[in-house]
Amino acid sequence: MTSALRYPAAARWLHWLTAVLLVVVLTAGLWIVYFEPKDEGFKLRLYNIHESFGVIVFALAIARLLTRWRNPPPPLPHDTPVVIKRCARVTHLSLYALLLLMPAIGFLATNAWGFPLRLFDLIPLPSPIGKDEALAGTLSFLHGCGAIAIGALIGAHLAGAAHHTFIRRDGLLKRMT
Repeated sequence: MTSALRYPAAARWLHWLTAVLLVVVLTAGLWIVYFEPKDEGFKLRLYNIHESFGVIVFALAIARLLTRWRNPPPPLPHDTPVVIKRCARVTHLSLYALLLLMPAIGFLATNAWGFPLRLFDLIPLPSPIGKDEALAGTLSFLHGCGAIAIGALIGAHLAGAAHHTFIRRDGLLKRMT
């Protein structure tokens, strides 16, 4: 596949860095929710990892959108069915939206629960809202719904990559490697 059909190097690096960090964020989030540690110090460390890397994912999403704006993605193969093109577009737009919304909602939920965020336990971030448990509950619910949605979208994204790799065999995955 020629380099003209590949994403720019910055887009590829940002994509894979985001993917790796999402594994960290999702793992920590699932651990907190489904395997809540009894040790309070460890639980707070997991929260800090989840939240801090969430902030980094937010920043990477902005960088990715700027990169995408400056360097539009290469077109899909000309013989790609319209329904697949539309599904890919909706999936990508939804992923970008959630990569921005999930950290923002999580950050606001943390603040509303009364816990200011210290990025990697070092850099304090300003708390835009004060403690409000009713709002915190709503924001936490939305964050949980977003986690399910982003998990489903990542699954769809991976299924699309597998479809292009193993069924269509159109070399599409090489655009991002």
